[in-house]
Amino acid sequence: DMRPRSRSRRLLTTRRKRMPIKGSTAAKKASSLDKLKQLSQRGSIDIAHEEQIQEICKHLILTDAQLEEMMVSMEKSMEEGLEKDTASSAAVKMLPSFVRAVPNGTEVGDFLALDLGGTNFRVLLIRLDGKQAKMEGKIYRVPERIMTGSGSSLFDHIAGCMATFMEEHELKDAKQLPLGFTFSFPCRQEGLTSAKLISWTKGFAASGVENEDVVQLLREACHRRGDIDIDVVAVLNDTVGALMSCAFNENSCQIGVIVGTGTNACYMEKIERCSKLEGVVDINDGGPDEMIINTEWGAFGDDGAMDSIRTRFDEEVDRGSINPGKQLFEKMISGMYMGEIVRVVLERLAREGLLFNGEYEAISVPGSFPTKFVSEIESDVLEDEDRTFQKTFQILEDIGVENVSAMDCANVAYVCSLVSTRAAHMTAAGIAMLLNRMNKKYVTVGVDGSVYRFHPSFPKLLDEKIDNLIKGDLEYQLMLSEDGSGRGAALVAAVASRVKRERGEK
Repeated sequence: DMRPRSRSRRLLTTRRKRMPIKGSTAAKKASSLDKLKQLSQRGSIDIAHEEQIQEICKHLILTDAQLEEMMVSMEKSMEEGLEKDTASSAAVKMLPSFVRAVPNGTEVGDFLALDLGGTNFRVLLIRLDGKQAKMEGKIYRVPERIMTGSGSSLFDHIAGCMATFMEEHELKDAKQLPLGFTFSFPCRQEGLTSAKLISWTKGFAASGVENEDVVQLLREACHRRGDIDIDVVAVLNDTVGALMSCAFNENSCQIGVIVGTGTNACYMEKIERCSKLEGVVDINDGGPDEMIINTEWGAFGDDGAMDSIRTRFDEEVDRGSINPGKQLFEKMISGMYMGEIVRVVLERLAREGLLFNGEYEAISVPGSFPTKFVSEIESDVLEDEDRTFQKTFQILEDIGVENVSAMDCANVAYVCSLVSTRAAHMTAAGIAMLLNRMNKKYVTVGVDGSVYRFHPSFPKLLDEKIDNLIKGDLEYQLMLSEDGSGRGAALVAAVASRVKRERGEK
């Protein structure tokens, strides 16, 4: 076992397999927040109103003590979701995935994967032979009218795209192709092939799908067409896919996390710690004594458990969202909301006369500040040696703010970095809590999602904070999960087919 034992050297292992952090060498040394502090100390930008701005924003900064308190209350919420007496009313749903094994390298064959989790969906064909996975796929749009139309037209649209894909790959005549269906919305699973939608999230609102079995809806849409023959062998959440996809390369992967449009996590839990599974899963069935649990942690705090750290800015974003009062943890972290939190803070500062010369009309338009601006502005600060804030000026001009100074740009970057740092630290607290709970010697955490991939300092902030918050001599590494929702779905399908085969042989 070559793994380093001391925590300080362990940090090298967490860097080893992690994607490089984009940007200049300066970016590797400091986050944009550090960089801005250096600038204001050196006086190269005079941060006027600095104290007033810091006062208004101070609740966006979380101390380790607050994060540790949050970890305790998050674990308590998770336990409520696992206990049979409290599960039905728990904010954090802790949904069983019925996936009890990770790939072992003997999975072979052709598998389809269908990935629906946002405004795009994908159809993929994956050829597995043990350690290689060859993949071809295609992305299709889900138009707004279909996202919010009827459930049958949503699934007809999906089946239609699948038929096109199968035709292009000469699979029209293939019989009973095994398919893994990644459906990244909260579902009650009753088995590997049955998932009832609890509630739509992420802007979807198709009618007649909530409380229905989405596998059944997909099968019915395929039957209505009559020209494709698929066998849905597993339905899964994208976090489970991220975990499985990582485990294909790294057997120690036991946690999957998504920080993208939404946020969620899953992890390997001992079945005996889930009293709600009594009578659902036979602990003596000869299968593994663990199961991947999809936490649905985005809903943490929906019962008030997080009120002490929510700010008036978070409350405003929640009020303006499609699902007020729901997914409150997610709304402080994920890509669908991060830009909007920044916008709400900037609007407040502009109305107080602390930004843009008091000009607030343009920044008052909800949705006018998408999360990609947060990443771009923070990259601008990190890469910008001459303090020209060129990209930031451009973004603010595009939004329609007219009176912008270099100082405004620095203050906008300051707000961006506070909001993204808080998101990284809250995500880190969730992951550290899971690592502490599992208490395994060495765990790989598979992470995916647009915020993790594209924000310039999110991975580094996440990693450093997990290291601060985990107990004792636990070791971990973060690993970018390659295409969990596509390759991961095929792997769940493959493992399911393998387990079925092995059980048949016994």
